[in-house]
This record gives sequence, structure tokens and C-alpha cells, in this order.
Amino acid sequence: MEIASETVLRLAEDASVQHVGDGAVVLLARSGQLYTCNGTTEAFLDKVDGARNLDQIVDLLCEEFEVDKGTLDQDIAALATDLVSEGILAAPDA
Repeated sequence: MEIASETVLRLAEDASVQHVGDGAVVLLARSGQLYTCNGTTEAFLDKVDGARNLDQIVDLLCEEFEVDKGTLDQDIAALATDLVSEGILAAPDA
């Protein structure tokens, strides 16, 4: 799956996010795998809702964190690609 600024993603059906301390953990029910997330990844996952595209999420994150939008665009696209490949995120119609 190609990740672009207009890409809309949602949490995979068997993935759940639990907030703990200064980050979060993601559990994939089908495999039992547990992933730890830092604060930035947690903030990103909180905004992934199956309706917003990546560009809208980046705008929200730019308001939350003082960071350059161009840099964040690249970082979030790379993060989204990784999370899709791990089966944590999926397209809304998948």
C-alpha cells in the first residue's frame, strides 16, 4: 500500500491501543504481539480514525508539537508505512 498525504487509515480490526505511562502499547489479537509506542506514535494513533487523511493528522500534530510540517510529513508517512506493514493500521475499506 502506498502511503500519501491523502491516505486515510484506521486501526486494524484485531489491533487495540492501551495508554500506559508516557506512551502506549498496541496489542495484535491474532498474533498476541505487543508493540510499545512513544508519545509521538501514541498521539498519531489517537488521531487515526478512518476518516482523517494523513495530511489532516499532520496538521493536528503540528498544533500539538512544535515541529516543522515538512519534516513531520515525512516522519508520519514512514511511521504509517511501518504500522501498515506490521498489520496495526489498515485502509478503511480493508
